Amino acid sequence: MSEQSSSGAERPLRVAQWATGNIGRRSLRAVIEHPRMALAGVFVYDAAKVGHDAAELCGVAGPTGIVATNTIDEIVAARPDCVLYMPRSLDVDEVCRLLASGANVVTTRGEFHRPASIDPEIRQRVETACAAGGTSIHSTGSSPGFITEAVPLVLASIQRRLDLLTIDEFADLTPRNSPGLLFDVMGFGRAPQRYSQARLTHGRVAFGPSLQLTAEALGLDLDDIEATGEVAVAAERTEIAAGVIEAGHVAAQRMNVTGIRHGRAIIRFRATWYCTKNIDADWFLGDTGWHISVEGDTPLEVSLRFPTPVDQMASVTPGYTAHRAVNAVRYVCAAEPGIRTSLDLPQIIAEL
Repeated sequence: MSEQSSSGAERPLRVAQWATGNIGRRSLRAVIEHPRMALAGVFVYDAAKVGHDAAELCGVAGPTGIVATNTIDEIVAARPDCVLYMPRSLDVDEVCRLLASGANVVTTRGEFHRPASIDPEIRQRVETACAAGGTSIHSTGSSPGFITEAVPLVLASIQRRLDLLTIDEFADLTPRNSPGLLFDVMGFGRAPQRYSQARLTHGRVAFGPSLQLTAEALGLDLDDIEATGEVAVAAERTEIAAGVIEAGHVAAQRMNVTGIRHGRAIIRFRATWYCTKNIDADWFLGDTGWHISVEGDTPLEVSLRFPTPVDQMASVTPGYTAHRAVNAVRYVCAAEPGIRTSLDLPQIIAEL
């Protein structure tokens, strides 16, 4: 819960940033510039960043007086009200240590969207840590999060019968200068026979819990989650910001995650990510953004585009994920201890 200063004014929330990748740098900047937050600490994985002022790490005027560390002990010792936890992979021991120390956690990791989807042993550990620290943890971001929970629930608020809700996500990755993410993690640029199909079906884990949460909120419990995917290859050698994709190598991928109720699709998420439109498949490749279709007794079609020039896209898009997490901090700090979902928290409203 927020506290008041001796003058009676509500004191700023002390927030620590965990990890400083593309998303982490943007959230770090947002915390530094936030009118009602005070930066309490910065955790980094790169030893070369240790000891550098937070302002240097995110490109704002400084110094802030807060320098980066790579030890959890220093973050805990800073006694933050909340930690913005944004690593590439989840470490349950870290999360439990933070929660038990009295630090709430807002994370862009997707493991905590729906408690019932969490491995029972991990859920018990996390809930025990929350109880010990009097803290809560919440997963959010742009996708999953904003587009799979916040927006669909608003659109469904004028329905009395929902037949199918479809979320299409499009991402033109041409300007994304992240070779590690695109080539190593996402598998672009590989020969199709070397592409891991597990990458395309990971949506069951990454997006399934969020879709289940939304369906349950509408009183439409799902019987199953289906996940499928496919790839398309470049028709010719293509240069993008992250490197080169040779002809005949993976240049686009499509993932489908569908919630099934009583034998039919009721809610689905389709992600189409591409590095060129010159591919060997007849796919619709929309502009970067989302399109939502609501079929029911009050049908809707809604498009949300990112109206940013291609050459500026890489500098803007991290905010779509980072800012919702920052805006959620005050709500998570005020929540009852435990794993808190979008349904447990009030509507997230930005303090500008």
